[in-house]
Amino acid sequence: MAANQEQEKEQRRRLLDVASRFPLPSGCRFSYGTAGFRADGATMAPAVCRAGILAALRSVKLAGAAVGIVITASHNPVGDNGVKIADPDGGMMAQHWEPFADALANAPDPDALLQLVLQFVKDEGIPLGGHHTAQVLLGRDTRPTGEYLLDAALQGINAIVGAHAIDMGILTTPQLHWMVRNKNKGIKASESDYFTQLIDSFRRMLELVPKDKGGDELAKKLIVDGANGIGGVKLEQIKAELSGIDIIVRNSGKEGEGILNHMCGADFVQKERVTHHGFSPEDVGVRCASLDGDADRLVYFCVSSASENKVDLVDGDKILSLFALFIREQLDIINNSGSQVNKSLPARLGIVQTAYANGASTQFLKNLGLEVVFTPTGVKYLHKKALEYDIGIYFEANGHGTVVFSEEFLSQLDSLSNELSSETANGKL
Repeated sequence: MAANQEQEKEQRRRLLDVASRFPLPSGCRFSYGTAGFRADGATMAPAVCRAGILAALRSVKLAGAAVGIVITASHNPVGDNGVKIADPDGGMMAQHWEPFADALANAPDPDALLQLVLQFVKDEGIPLGGHHTAQVLLGRDTRPTGEYLLDAALQGINAIVGAHAIDMGILTTPQLHWMVRNKNKGIKASESDYFTQLIDSFRRMLELVPKDKGGDELAKKLIVDGANGIGGVKLEQIKAELSGIDIIVRNSGKEGEGILNHMCGADFVQKERVTHHGFSPEDVGVRCASLDGDADRLVYFCVSSASENKVDLVDGDKILSLFALFIREQLDIINNSGSQVNKSLPARLGIVQTAYANGASTQFLKNLGLEVVFTPTGVKYLHKKALEYDIGIYFEANGHGTVVFSEEFLSQLDSLSNELSSETANGKL
């Protein structure tokens, strides 16, 4: 009993202490949305510290499962920064915790913050001081305020007794989400493991391309605008290992090359429909791609004319359509459409869009006989709906999207693959 009282006393002391070190700026009000908290980087430390508290509490609530924090403002100008939390499955933090996130970030003084946490812990049945500790993985992009805000997050995490923070370093946002998911699945989750999976998957994909369909040297060339952010940095690290494609990185983030997201990046080209800083008429006809500041958006484009700086854009709506076409085609092949393999793999494929999607893309997908559904605007709504399918695909026009596979479908796919491999080895195919 005495030990529990001392632990409770220590917990109160830590929360009061950290709140006093990061007072709420006058006139600031933070709101946790799809992008987490986001504002001028100079004002973000209190919100980031409190996000650290939030992430640690989330981990304790979930029996010590790893939770993630990424410090980034994505496509925003370099002076901004932000913070968002990843749940143990690698997705976004559960929406029903967002009101508490708002209240915590805006608690006006240390006493108010303490009382808010104690009440929330009681309401949610979070066993502070129990046998469940917390573990939080942290990552940040290349913004100049990132290191300072990382320290604020660490102090917030350490304000929860028993919490353990793991700094994963400077990362893209997708890397941090991947690491959290793998950590909780008991799979290796380092950056080198991430690169290995990405590179191996890319090589396997290229093996599917018929030898006579590989294209000429121009088709193998790809110019990537890295938005002078972390995506360019990481792509430079692995491009030499991506055989079969000649990648040239522009706006890579190197000193003197440009400013993060200024006249470059996926958001810039998607909205302006003109070439980025660092591109020239010599790039006409070459396949190009553009990332945003934290590399969670992707669009493709081609410089359309040497006389103007206009581009032909392949935005998220078109990327979604290409994914849908390819995946449906693969399912048709597996399910004995044009294949000699008498196997089947039933799967519900769903396309998720918002009201802002290009109407032509929606009609195109429906004409293919695909199931298209709509959600409110925001990735958190799109992602949640996509998880209802065996294969769910969503992309916003800005290039923010993904393809998700259910665990049951992946298990079926593995079983089918093993069965086919066995039959091939035994000469039955």
